[in-house]
Amino acid sequence: MSDISIIGTGNMARTLGARATAGGNTVEVMGRDQSKAADLAKTLGGGATTGEWGTAPAGDIVILALLYDGVVPSVTQYGDALAGKVVVDISNPFNATFDGLAHGEETSIAQEVAKAAPADASVVKAFNTVFRHVLEKGRPDVFLAGDDARAKAAVEAFVESLGMRPLDVGGLRMAHWLEGAGVVTVGLANHGVGNLDFSLGITALPA
Repeated sequence: MSDISIIGTGNMARTLGARATAGGNTVEVMGRDQSKAADLAKTLGGGATTGEWGTAPAGDIVILALLYDGVVPSVTQYGDALAGKVVVDISNPFNATFDGLAHGEETSIAQEVAKAAPADASVVKAFNTVFRHVLEKGRPDVFLAGDDARAKAAVEAFVESLGMRPLDVGGLRMAHWLEGAGVVTVGLANHGVGNLDFSLGITALPA
């Protein structure tokens, strides 16, 4: 099992925290509002603890459960406190109409995190193609991207502890395309599928 720190106190933090504790992982919650972080840790149970915003996270894996525009500023604020950590970005930088990416460039929030984080932190993009309630109730495939093989292996083990299947899509530059896949899920929800009760996944042909 893994030692996880979650930076954020919103719905995704709550959902990932609940799945993580249920999977036997150790969870620490960190939020700008210490009382909200403490309330979430209490709600999660399972020995979940509260860390102080901006200090070194206790977990080896640090999940950034924040809105996309707060991710890089938060990583910058944490600075060297993230040294040696596996940093997981789950954000989707949607534009105002949810049919494109807010940054409009061939980059990603995860790649920008890698620029802002300490040199020995390892950044992985994951979970952004899964709607929150599917993550809460289902067993979806979880796509991930990153440049460090050991960091990806650690995240893969964490995903498996949640009862989900991790699927490696390649290096961190692929995070741009995972963010694009996040846009695709919204398009499917609004058109081809017509609801949020699904996730993207891989179906292998029979051997």
